Amino acid sequence: MNDINRSPPEVLITGPDVTPAWRRSLTTRRVLVVIAVLLAFALLAWLLTPKGGTKAPGGRFAGGGPMPVVTATVQSGDMPITLIGLGAVTPLATVTVQSQISGQIMHISFKEGQTVKASDPLILIDPRPYQVALEQAEGALARDKALLANARIDLDRYQTLWSQDSIAEQQLATQKSLVAQDEGNVKTDQGQIDAAKLNLVYCHIVSPIGGRVGLQVVNVGNYVTPNEPNGLVVITQMQPITVVFTLPEDQIPPLLVQVHAGKTLTAAAWDRANTHQLASGTLQSVDSQIDPTTGTIKLKALFANTDEGLFPQQFVNVVLLLDTVHGATLVSQAAIQRGAPGTYVYVVNSADQTVSVRKVTLGPGDPTNVSITQGLKPGEIVVVDGADKLKDGAKVLLRKPGAPASGAAPAAKSSPSQGSSPSQGSSPSQGTQRQGGHRHTPPSNQGSG
Repeated sequence: MNDINRSPPEVLITGPDVTPAWRRSLTTRRVLVVIAVLLAFALLAWLLTPKGGTKAPGGRFAGGGPMPVVTATVQSGDMPITLIGLGAVTPLATVTVQSQISGQIMHISFKEGQTVKASDPLILIDPRPYQVALEQAEGALARDKALLANARIDLDRYQTLWSQDSIAEQQLATQKSLVAQDEGNVKTDQGQIDAAKLNLVYCHIVSPIGGRVGLQVVNVGNYVTPNEPNGLVVITQMQPITVVFTLPEDQIPPLLVQVHAGKTLTAAAWDRANTHQLASGTLQSVDSQIDPTTGTIKLKALFANTDEGLFPQQFVNVVLLLDTVHGATLVSQAAIQRGAPGTYVYVVNSADQTVSVRKVTLGPGDPTNVSITQGLKPGEIVVVDGADKLKDGAKVLLRKPGAPASGAAPAAKSSPSQGSSPSQGSSPSQGTQRQGGHRHTPPSNQGSG
C-alpha cells in the first residue's frame, strides 16, 4: 500500500530549446556593447601612448641639437660703489608770514605759486591810522620841546640868582627837576614817533626770504591781526634745497671712512621709479645718533636745484657715491648663476661652441652689472639667457637678443631684468633688489675654471 501512495518519480524531458527569441536577442546585444566599449578603450589608450622615435626624451637637458642661448662679452670698466636710501626733500627755510599790526588789507602784490626774492612786496595794510598816530606823536614832541626850552632858560636865571644869594637853594633844585622832567617827556615823544614810523613800515609786508609763494590765504578787504592761525602766506625756499634720507646702520662704517678722510661725497636724487635723475648734489651732514626703532641713521644732502627738479616733501631715492673701482671686470647680472658650487657662470668656448662652468668671485655691483674679482677676464663670452637648460660641455647656438629660438630644444625664458650685453651705466634701484641670474645647481661632476 505504501508503494501505491508514493508519488511517481519525475521524468526528465529533453527536447528542443524553448527560450523566447527576444531574450536571446537581448543577450547578444549586451555582448556586442561590451566588446565595443573594450575596443574604444583600447583605441584611446593607443592614441594617448607616446610614439617611439617621434619626440626626443624629455628632461632638463633634453634635445638632440645645440641649445639656443644669448651671450654677452665680459668687459673692463669702472664700477661705482654706492649706497642707496629713501629720503624726502626738505627745504632749508619755510616761513609763514604774519602781520605785526592790525589793519585792513589794501593790496596784494603776489600771485599764488610765484617765485619772489627777499624784500619783494607782498601785502599792503591800510597805513592811515598809523600815519595819524605819527602826526600826533610829532605834535606832542614839538610841545614838550618848547616846555623844555623854557625850563632851561628859567634854570639859568635861578642859577644866577642863587649865586647872588637872591633865592633859596630849594627853588633852584625844583627848577632842575622840572628841566629833567621835560627832557624825559621829549624822549617819550620821540619814542612814540619811532613806533608810529615802525608801524608804517609794518604796513608794507615784504618777503623775508627768496622762494616760492604758496596758496593765498587772505584777500583784499580782510581785517588781519598779529598771530593769525594760518598766517597770511607761506614762502618756501627752493634754491638750494636739501634731502634728508636714511641708511642702514651696517653701512655706516664705510661711509665714515670716506667722511673722516675729508672726501666730498656725491649724491644723486632719483625719482621713485628709479628711471629719471632729478638732481645732483653733495653730502652735507650725518646725524649724531642711530634711530634705535628702525636701525637707521639720517643723512642730509645739499642740492643747488637750479631747475627746481626737487619739490618740498617729495619722496626720492638718493644714491650716495662712496668710491669707484677703476678697470674692473664687468659682466651682466643676468650671467650670474648660483648653486651648489657657489657663484658661477657659463663660459662659451668659441672653438667648438660649447659651454663650461666657471666659478667666479663677485665684487661690487649695481642692478645691471657686477664686477668679477676672480674667475673671468675681459673679452670672454658668457651666457646671459638660456643658462637654466645648460650643462657643462653642452653645445650652444648663439642667437640675438629678442630673436625666437630655433633649435632642437626650446630656448630659456629671459627675465625682464636681464640684458643681452653689459652696459657701463644704469639707473639706481632700491637696495633690496636681488643681484644675479637664475638659481639652479649644475651637475656635481662639473669643475670650476
